[in-house]
Amino acid sequence: MASLQNLVAPHSKHRVSYFYSEEVGNFHYGEYHPMKPHRLTLTTDLVLRYDLHKKLDMFEPRKATEEEMLQFHASDYIGFLKRVTPENADQFANVFQQFNLGGDSPIFEGMFDFCKYYTGASLEAARKLLSGGADIAINWSGGLHHAKKWEASGFCYVNDIVLAILQLLRYHPRVLYIDIDVHHGDGVQEAFYLTDRVMTVSFHKYGNDFFPGTGSSLEAGKGLGQYYSLNIPLKDGIDDPAYLNLFKTIIGETIEKFKPSAIVLQCGADSLGLDRLGVFNLSISAHGECVKFVKSFQLPLLLLGGGGYTIRNVSRCWTYETSIAVDVTLDNQIPEDSLYYNYFGPDHTLHPKISGRRDNLNTRQQLEKIKVKALEHLKNLIHAPSVQMQEIPPDIQGFLDAHQHQQADEMDDIHPDLQKHLRPRLSLLPQHGLSDCLDSGDELTFSESEDQCAKKPKKT
Repeated sequence: MASLQNLVAPHSKHRVSYFYSEEVGNFHYGEYHPMKPHRLTLTTDLVLRYDLHKKLDMFEPRKATEEEMLQFHASDYIGFLKRVTPENADQFANVFQQFNLGGDSPIFEGMFDFCKYYTGASLEAARKLLSGGADIAINWSGGLHHAKKWEASGFCYVNDIVLAILQLLRYHPRVLYIDIDVHHGDGVQEAFYLTDRVMTVSFHKYGNDFFPGTGSSLEAGKGLGQYYSLNIPLKDGIDDPAYLNLFKTIIGETIEKFKPSAIVLQCGADSLGLDRLGVFNLSISAHGECVKFVKSFQLPLLLLGGGGYTIRNVSRCWTYETSIAVDVTLDNQIPEDSLYYNYFGPDHTLHPKISGRRDNLNTRQQLEKIKVKALEHLKNLIHAPSVQMQEIPPDIQGFLDAHQHQQADEMDDIHPDLQKHLRPRLSLLPQHGLSDCLDSGDELTFSESEDQCAKKPKKT
């Protein structure tokens, strides 16, 4: 594992490792696609310009191997991702529907390499935690939570989160997964739906066919995993005070009841206000407060990216959350030597006003009901599950296969309202207006208006 730019730093109070490949920001989903890996280049540029690298260790991870991906994903699916390219896509058209490729999840140049980069970074980050080399490990290129064992979904091809959690389960008896993306963390929930060793908690928009269509409070786990899935379904426009009240109350109680020995926090930035595909009103400060709260429990912590489609705000958010990890207070003014300084105009601040632009459709009564229901749910966790630990790491594939066979046997017993939404084919993309605001260039930014966009050149 090579150190990025040979940057070796004195540690903050928490030992923090930052995983980033310079290549990962150069991939391109397509001319009109809202997912812009270039946001990762912006983020790391800000991390460097704010001198945060002096408080952490930066690593360039190796790419994940096909064998590592097969610890969760089906071999025929990974084989397909490995072989298909834009040039030969016509030869595979008959299996596009089987693997849910096209539309939201297009075939683009270097797609499998892109998967290797972001997945490898998450695996290396998990291993750094396991080795005791870090208290907090960060991979903003990861967090692609929609990918399933057999198929792509919602811009996600390989589920790096599931693979990283499987690594953590080799030594940690219980892992807590928390998701603050505006979209439900369906791929991770589905992977661990039948086990009590992983608890998944997702805060997300639910209803009105909002992608991915899952995430109701009825989805609570099954078999050994009953009550180990917890969903917090929200409506449009939730604001900072309401969100943080729910988050801190529910996550605090979850940690008390479940007693995890490691935490994975997916920090999808599409829950910010003014996100192109999001519907919440969260500020960057409130989003970061979730990270700060989880960090306060002083458990091994893996921070991952996820959604986020107004890329200047995504990079602001993840830079701010990196500063939280290393206990550094940042100046609100974007450093003028940033290569992308003009992206952040006209204010050039780390914390622009991005909240309050949508009506909050969540009433106090509804939010109180959600909170009470979640706390009642947690009361069913009478005690943390006991796990007989082994010196030799367990057979992870056998662990998954056993639960998948059980899942097949028990599907008929799942609540019908959940069953009809388990594998929806909704679209994450908006149905109109996208082509007017997206460009094939990497350097696309959006104005404060959701209906206009502006391209701004890099500062030279």
